[in-house]
Amino acid sequence: MKHRLLSLMASAALLLSGALSFAQTRITPKDLTLDEKIHLLSVDMGITRLGVPVSYYSEGMHGIAYGGPAPWGNIHPVLPTTSFPQAYGLAQTWDPALMEKVAAQISLEQRYYFQNPEYDRGGLIIWGPNVDLGRDPRWGRTDECYGEDPWLVAEMGKAYVRGAQGPDPDHWSSAPVLKHLMANSYENGRHYYSSDLDERQMREYYAYTFYKCITEAGCRGFMTSYNPMNGVPMTIHPLIREMALAEWGQDGIVITDQDGARRLVDDYHLYPDLAEAVAVSIKAGITQFLSDELEDSQGAIREALRRGLLTEADLDEAIQRNLNVEEKLGLLGGEDPYGQIGRDGAPVPCTTPEAAALCREVTAKSVVLLKNDGILPLKADRLKKVALIGPYADQVLQDWYGGEMHHKVTIYEGLKEALGEGVEVLLETKDFGGEGLKKAAEADVAIVVAGNIAAPCLDVQRGGAEIGWGKSMIVQDGMEEVDRQSLELPHEDILRLVYQANPNTVLLMVTTFPYTIRWSKDHLPAIVAMTHGSEEMGNGIADVLLGKVNPAGRLTQTWPESIYDLPPIMDFDLTHGRTYMYSKAKPLFCFGHGLSYTSFKYGRMTVSDGADGVFLVSVDVTNTGAVDGEEVVQVYVQYPGSKVVRPQKQLRGFRRVSIPAGQTLRVEIPVAAKDLAYWSPEQHDWVVEKGRVRFLAGASSADIRCRKARRIH
Repeated sequence: MKHRLLSLMASAALLLSGALSFAQTRITPKDLTLDEKIHLLSVDMGITRLGVPVSYYSEGMHGIAYGGPAPWGNIHPVLPTTSFPQAYGLAQTWDPALMEKVAAQISLEQRYYFQNPEYDRGGLIIWGPNVDLGRDPRWGRTDECYGEDPWLVAEMGKAYVRGAQGPDPDHWSSAPVLKHLMANSYENGRHYYSSDLDERQMREYYAYTFYKCITEAGCRGFMTSYNPMNGVPMTIHPLIREMALAEWGQDGIVITDQDGARRLVDDYHLYPDLAEAVAVSIKAGITQFLSDELEDSQGAIREALRRGLLTEADLDEAIQRNLNVEEKLGLLGGEDPYGQIGRDGAPVPCTTPEAAALCREVTAKSVVLLKNDGILPLKADRLKKVALIGPYADQVLQDWYGGEMHHKVTIYEGLKEALGEGVEVLLETKDFGGEGLKKAAEADVAIVVAGNIAAPCLDVQRGGAEIGWGKSMIVQDGMEEVDRQSLELPHEDILRLVYQANPNTVLLMVTTFPYTIRWSKDHLPAIVAMTHGSEEMGNGIADVLLGKVNPAGRLTQTWPESIYDLPPIMDFDLTHGRTYMYSKAKPLFCFGHGLSYTSFKYGRMTVSDGADGVFLVSVDVTNTGAVDGEEVVQVYVQYPGSKVVRPQKQLRGFRRVSIPAGQTLRVEIPVAAKDLAYWSPEQHDWVVEKGRVRFLAGASSADIRCRKARRIH
């Protein structure tokens, strides 16, 4: 969502009402004046007259954004928060329990700033997680998503929701709002090109993550996407009511993306004025309008009421769903177990050693070892000089949705500290073909840090000028409103020269996108991938490169060998070769891929009937190497003999487990029969086919180690 300064935040009266004088009784729409009802249809949840505090929102992809590259400091005063790896990197941990801790930390910091009298800022609504699916690596917002697979994305999304809301379903720490319903996975032309897809793929893929987060994790908020689906803008799509509200039980916030109602008039030309647009939106299920000008949308609501396009009962129905969320947050009075956060004298949460330690752990666990011929891990006692070359070797970049970092540890700083005084780190961030090659030639190991910048519209991150929203200087970069036009790594030519100067060259990719690095894979002894955004970037990657942490991150998206292996970006039919589930092309690196400094052997596999229609997939996994390590055991399913088109394989379970060297662990992964269903448009329901199901267990979507078939009766 593109964001400019929201004039609604400048209301002095509302800011003064931010003192935390909570209402003492439950509030319903009948307690509100018409002006208050209209006000509650904006992103400000405050009711001054009734003592309900002003509660805004914050972006929370990988940390609360109260500052950073985007103009969040114009909306909230700039405040530091813990900045974790980008969402893409968080998912590469394949660790829902860790994701839950990350979200809990994000929520804690949001509560602290909201309730601490010294700050008294922000609110308790988090815009995140982004559970849109990365079906195409050219998508500019790939960095915000958790990957291409609906099961993985749903599991990580549910973990975020649970961590942000907290363990009590009736009392929440914060309220996450899922982005963006739905089929939102392209940027160029997103305000008018339609995502065209059939009902089965909509249910099984594009809507699946929202369905799971709402029905299984209890999320009660989502944002609609800009794009039309099958010709109908999502802001007013009938599926909001027919599916999300009626079927899923969504009884909370449904918010437009930035100026979503205005675009129905200006971009889609569906309605003559904003009054009709907001009226249709509210009747479609919208409960909040995100707009640059609060007066614009509020005036349109008043006009719609005057003209009979809306009734006050229409407003009451929408407002009640907003109040449902406010009640769970304790904003309407009653018990609030989180009410003392920020008032109890505790330090700012992002400044604690525990926050830094969690960020460092997550960063290391997000690192994916793509290739290793034995050069890693580095041994400090065998090295005298290490060359560190590349534009991102000594800076920590934030993306558009990142916040103000409490501190920053660059790769150079982290590696220098980890290697110690006995090893000289030769840094070169500008002159790669000159000084860079000289330093590479005299070093024992050369590490080339390459990838993308985090916010292309801010070319200052590359040493240039700010070029403006929706633009990028390099075709390989992408972000909101900018899709990538190439998958080639910009610095691969430099890599060839460095490799000639020093065969012990490691490619360290700091990236939020797949790249077609065929040459690097064929020639370099080691390739490592991580994302931008982490304040502990340098320490986390140093822990991995020197073997303090044995890497176990896994790719959440297929890395193709060539851009020509991809269908057109506007082709939403997965069966045309989209993702590991349907693609026939050989990938450069497959979905779920990631290596370790040790090795694992898969042994006896069983699939037994568990309680309540759950299959229990069990497999013996042995660490056959010399060091302790973690393995991500992945369970896929196949449907031989199915009467309908099914994926060639489909993830339905995984566990990240720690196994000491030489030991065997019996890993158990439950797979519910209901999760083997397909969507039947004829029956308008999920259908579990009777017949044979093949369970596959392995280390990636392509590295299957065990197979076992069972029948569903």
